[in-house]
Amino acid sequence: MKLLLTLTAILAVAHGVPTSKWADADGMSVTTVNKRQARAGELIFDENFDTLDFSVWQHERTMSGGGNWEFQVYDNSRTNSYVNNSILYLKPTLLEDRYGAGFVNTGTINMHGGAPADQCTNAAYYGCERMGANGALNPAMSARIRTVNSFSFKYGRVEVRAQMPTGDWLWPAIWMLPTYNAYGTWPGSGEIDIVEARGNARLVNNGVNIGAEQVASTMHWGPYWPYNGYEKTTWARNQVPGFNSGFHVYGVEWTPDYVKFTLDGTDLGTVTPPAGGFWEYGNFPADVENPWRFGSKMAPFDQEFYLIVNLAVGGTNGFFPDSAVNEGGAPKPWTAASGNAFQDFWNGRNGWYPTWQAAGENAALQVDYIRVYAL
Repeated sequence: MKLLLTLTAILAVAHGVPTSKWADADGMSVTTVNKRQARAGELIFDENFDTLDFSVWQHERTMSGGGNWEFQVYDNSRTNSYVNNSILYLKPTLLEDRYGAGFVNTGTINMHGGAPADQCTNAAYYGCERMGANGALNPAMSARIRTVNSFSFKYGRVEVRAQMPTGDWLWPAIWMLPTYNAYGTWPGSGEIDIVEARGNARLVNNGVNIGAEQVASTMHWGPYWPYNGYEKTTWARNQVPGFNSGFHVYGVEWTPDYVKFTLDGTDLGTVTPPAGGFWEYGNFPADVENPWRFGSKMAPFDQEFYLIVNLAVGGTNGFFPDSAVNEGGAPKPWTAASGNAFQDFWNGRNGWYPTWQAAGENAALQVDYIRVYAL
């Protein structure tokens, strides 16, 4: 990662003029990075993945499933996360590739490491210790990395060049979460999903291929679960060939007035909250207290957020709808209401695992660069 001034910002400093409407006469912008004010146009984060820099990216180590009972173990392993030719790869594998045949149903995983970097990062949903004898362990392994300890910012323009993975039931995401949860727990303090996708080559739901031909950008916000206004701030686009066939640039412009998502430079969706902010926009029940009443109209999106890149597998939150039909008309090998979705998914591996094998390295989420500019 490199923190530096762009030529635009240097000229702004020299002439004492702002380079955007969010900059003052000295060129200082509304953007903050790690709590310091940035200059307009400044390139505040420049990750080209020449190496996997562990001072920038912290690996998650957990089985918690992201709050969605996803099917992967996140760990720090060069099998699942690595850099090759300046491309970051987050690649899924089988748990039993690492621990041996039968481990899903008979093994025990304890993620409490002795060194600081080996600590379990999320204990929720039995995320640090599990026994296969209690109903099957997470059948897959993958990676999730984040900048929570190194880089966070408020307001700016983000550009990510990435290729989505190929493989049934893979769930890639490049997104942001708040550093301090200033307005309470999720979704009270917000979430910004720059891009999400599904790895299935063809996954048809209500006549639409929601597999690799579709990507989406979403904002989550609400006073508390289950109140979440994300349906007002989610946008999807389909194209052929799918987003797993090449690299695309996913962008978000996050300002004190609006948030705009772009795909290859074309507008995907914009939200401009009214004077009453996201509370008014969400039209939440009158008997629920507004957690953003002391914030700006952009609250909860007026605080610093950090970056996350991950590749999940499956889950029971509905991201893979039970009604969706896979390639050849095959149903999902599990349902959201299953009493043992991990086991159901594992039992169906002869259907989905060959799609990972056939894809090879393209079963990985691949990221070329991530850049963040001050406004």
